[in-house]
Amino acid sequence: MAGKAAAKIITEGKNYRRYKDGDATPGTWGEVIFQAGWSHKCPTYILRTPPCSASCPSGHDIRGWLDIIRGIEKPAAGVVWQEYAFRRMAESNPFPAIMGRVCPAPCEQGCNRNAVEEHVGINSVEHFIGDWAIENNVAFAKPESETGRRIAVIGGGPAGLAAAYFLRRRGHAVTLFEANAQLGGFMRYGIPEYRAPRAKLDAEIQRILDLGVTVKTNCRIGRDVSFAEIDRDFDAAFWGVGTHSGRGLPVPGWKGTPNCVAGISFLKAFNEGRLQAVTGRIIVVGGGDTSIDVASVARRLGHIESVSSQDRVEHIILGDTAHDVAGTVQRQGCHAVLTSLFPVNQMFAAKREIDDATREGVEIMGGVMPLEVLKGPDGRATGLKMCHCKMDGQNPVPVGGSEFVLEADLIVSAIGQTGDIEDLPELDNGRGFINADRSMRIPGKTKHFVGGDVVRPHLLTTAVGHGRIAAASIDDFLGGHDVGKRPKVDVHQFNLLNKLREANLEPEPYPGAGVRGTAEAKFAIHNFDDRASAEVIPQDGLFLGHFTENPRRHRGEHHIDAEVVIGNFEERLIPLTEADVVNEAKRCMSCGLCFECDNCVVFCPQTAVQRVAKKERTVGRYVYTEYSKCVGCHICYDVCPTGYIQMGMGE
Repeated sequence: MAGKAAAKIITEGKNYRRYKDGDATPGTWGEVIFQAGWSHKCPTYILRTPPCSASCPSGHDIRGWLDIIRGIEKPAAGVVWQEYAFRRMAESNPFPAIMGRVCPAPCEQGCNRNAVEEHVGINSVEHFIGDWAIENNVAFAKPESETGRRIAVIGGGPAGLAAAYFLRRRGHAVTLFEANAQLGGFMRYGIPEYRAPRAKLDAEIQRILDLGVTVKTNCRIGRDVSFAEIDRDFDAAFWGVGTHSGRGLPVPGWKGTPNCVAGISFLKAFNEGRLQAVTGRIIVVGGGDTSIDVASVARRLGHIESVSSQDRVEHIILGDTAHDVAGTVQRQGCHAVLTSLFPVNQMFAAKREIDDATREGVEIMGGVMPLEVLKGPDGRATGLKMCHCKMDGQNPVPVGGSEFVLEADLIVSAIGQTGDIEDLPELDNGRGFINADRSMRIPGKTKHFVGGDVVRPHLLTTAVGHGRIAAASIDDFLGGHDVGKRPKVDVHQFNLLNKLREANLEPEPYPGAGVRGTAEAKFAIHNFDDRASAEVIPQDGLFLGHFTENPRRHRGEHHIDAEVVIGNFEERLIPLTEADVVNEAKRCMSCGLCFECDNCVVFCPQTAVQRVAKKERTVGRYVYTEYSKCVGCHICYDVCPTGYIQMGMGE
């Protein structure tokens, strides 16, 4: 249809014919989009995923629970906002108290607020809500019905516990197998208590178990129970076995040297209470958070001058014995050196952790690489030969003539881990890991799914996200649905239809095929498009001029000086106050979803954009457009801070 002809027809009163007799030549919409004071484009309301959620490995609906805390989204009658926010968090991650403390928060790096000043303190808000839920004994609702299907979950770390939680919510019976004496995995055995308080961890684990999860601890699959038995006795299985085998240094002299140990073994010995002190000088090779934890723990433990041969640190770490607490009372400062291939400002560890470790007396050396473990006549390591290096991508290039020696009584390798799955040849991909497809299913194993570090070592929240996706995939598998389909943006999404149901505003039933939708129809949500599963809204999709500077509320910290670090295991983070949590939530820009600022209502020159009647209003349905008044001037689109309004074709 020719553009000029189209414009003429549209302005001819009630003549709604799209084509005139004789019109045969197609024109371009560019000719008719703008016609002086009106256009063919009118506002539509588009939901997209904010970059914070898209950056969160567990798939939090961060915008959603921040909108709850700030008062935009209201809870149901009788529910306080703290509980409502907690339950929204738990839709994706059942560990807000722990993750709010230990997660390095990639969500904050993705936050669009960084374009205004500093990101929203997402972790600190999660920390507060997680603690509130524990202090107020908030429990999960048990499943409304049981499916009769039995699922084995192997591994009681973040991936396995998350999978158990999401599977129980769907009504499946879950038996959780754990090789250790207690549940928690790396949250318990890999992170020191001053970073992950055990009372908080225990409470969040117990909340999951109270859903009716059967637990079998001290039970190693492949040794105590065979893979064949799991395959036979359960309808499906989730493998969250973690990576509990540390990688040694790939240098001469490491293998078989008694006082050369893995960082994961060091931390487990400490977290089990067996390791009470170190002896002499310790070198930690790494650069990530695990290496920081090892060095910081060593500084807190301190060293003792003389021990018997059977009480040496390596024997404690390898589980042969345990330190006598009475014998470690007279402890002195431990000399701990942490080395990294990368320069200090490029290390993988969080900057806050690096700063704390330095303050506590850990010497950090960046841009150096190990060359050889040096040994004494007794076969024990006495030092580590090093050199300076430059990085070529991920590969270190030694600097010639820069060799030097660090003396050591204990050398700890914290350069990564692999799965301890020698007893599971059915699953081992030959590299100490387990393969997974996008749905977390093990290729070639129809009823077996996997998640966590044994797939790809990453963050605790990544493991939780794997558990969530695997649980959904197992549910699809058991229901006979297509397991392979996952959304492009695979996170927990705000669901407008569910919100309308919650507010008793659910659309009427669809009357059936053959019915054409109209503006008056009550069986559909009009002028709304949910693109959240496919699109993330960037900074340039927002009207940043709306947002004024509003400084972030930072959590306080207990900083410990090197002189008083020995024996100090006090939690470092100080939670925000309730008032600061609310104010921090108000800094959220609600990217991709209306936050009821009224800009579109105020600035519309035709009064075409209006508020929805209060009794019909809910999140995402705050305004509507009276299209008989709209001239397509784009002003509402231009002034929408969140990018929720997009101009779409209309007539």
